[in-house]
Amino acid sequence: MRQQSKLNQYLFLFIIVTLSISCNSKKTKEEAPKPNIIIYLTDDLGYGDLGCYGSPIIKTPAIDKFASESVLLTDCHSAGTVCSPSRAGILTGRNPYRSGFYYIQGAYGSYLKNEEVTMAELLKSGGYETAFMGKWHLSRLEKTKKYDEPSPSDQGFDYWFASTHNAFGGPKNFGKFIRNGEAVGDVDGWYCDVLTKEATNWLTNIRDKSKPFLLIVSTHEPHTPIAPPKEYSKLYDNVKVDSLEKSINYGGVARPEYDISQNKKDYYGTVSQLDNAFSNLMKTVDQENLKDNTMVIFTSDNGPEHPVNLEESRGEWEDHIRDACFGTPGIFKGMKRYPYEGGHRVPGIIRFPKKIKAGTTSDKMVVATDFINTITTLANVDMPKGINTDGVDVFPAFLGEQIERDQPYLWLFPTHEDTYYRMPHIAMRHNEYTLIGWFPEKKEDATLIEWMKSSVPVTFSLYNLNSDPAQAHDISETNPDLVKQLIPKMIHTWTDIRDEGPDWSLIK
Repeated sequence: MRQQSKLNQYLFLFIIVTLSISCNSKKTKEEAPKPNIIIYLTDDLGYGDLGCYGSPIIKTPAIDKFASESVLLTDCHSAGTVCSPSRAGILTGRNPYRSGFYYIQGAYGSYLKNEEVTMAELLKSGGYETAFMGKWHLSRLEKTKKYDEPSPSDQGFDYWFASTHNAFGGPKNFGKFIRNGEAVGDVDGWYCDVLTKEATNWLTNIRDKSKPFLLIVSTHEPHTPIAPPKEYSKLYDNVKVDSLEKSINYGGVARPEYDISQNKKDYYGTVSQLDNAFSNLMKTVDQENLKDNTMVIFTSDNGPEHPVNLEESRGEWEDHIRDACFGTPGIFKGMKRYPYEGGHRVPGIIRFPKKIKAGTTSDKMVVATDFINTITTLANVDMPKGINTDGVDVFPAFLGEQIERDQPYLWLFPTHEDTYYRMPHIAMRHNEYTLIGWFPEKKEDATLIEWMKSSVPVTFSLYNLNSDPAQAHDISETNPDLVKQLIPKMIHTWTDIRDEGPDWSLIK
């Protein structure tokens, strides 16, 4: 009897200890602080424009130091090949053509519709405070009788300080910022420095410090117009830079025949200015003791801009503003707008000291549409059901581990090839291969939207990016079986995206 009583006591103690451990474990899990998220999105920064990505010219000590504390991605891609589509893809996790961003905001009447579910909205539902600073380019922020489009407030941001477009007129003392719906007027300083000041004030004085946060900082730099402070330009006004510039690759995109070399110092100086602005923001993160539990994503919205070949442009761009564009895609082919790699392979540097080993490199493919899945998983927030997203959780890629995708990713710029740059229209990655496609000839009486919404690619080329990153050798004829395997995947994925995308002419 005593033995049975003793056994009962032991059993009782075992249950109590087990329940205690279970409750404490659950409590610890619940109380573990959610990570803060900062996305620093540059504009038109090329894959080869930073020291840590091999630039022999541009000095970026702050970003290089940041890379030494992070994982540097060598196969990171923007969601699109031009501004607005890329930004829509980051916020929604959807290929931007699903959301109707066939070109930049406003083209064909496009804007980010209110029913789109954004990263900010999802994180807010998980207790996050959210802020957006800088170039929005997803709707008109200036409200008029004719235009009343969703603002960052409608897309989940508690606080915002933004401009509809770039700093046209110049990045210094830009006068079209809007803060939480109210026009700000002229500001003192350059665009990227103004954003740093605003973001610093939000981090230190405005946000609720009891909550985790999402902060997106979206710079104008190094987009045109390019006009950095003289002290940055002077760094590159010398003979050594002149000699090194001759070795820079511009993705096989033709440069103007006339001399634009006097402008290169301004482009290179702008990237160094951006480096300093980023440095100042990271100092604030350190001073606020946020570093360890904050995941910072540094990237670009697309490949680098290029000067215009005025004969080919047929008068579309005649102000020579793009003659200051000296960004490089590194070893890759194409630049901004091109579906070739140089149009969408971009810098991607991720720092998260709690979970990511410093000074590492990952060659796993990551697309900006993956950020929403990755971040919501870290934040323990569920992605909504019934929404066609194109991203996956790529946190394992940040650790150098393999990831799997349910579907391939497509990059597009389906503007008619005979009227705009004579480039291909669509690209799809499959492991180390990329399939490139061209749509059929557009009929003269068809609009661009009608042509795009009724077309599938009909001509193809294939490249092995491991052995031919410059995409110089089309191997489609020597790999017919692989081409036959990939074409149906491209057409199926494209038609699914194409048919979901709205026809803006039917939307009032």
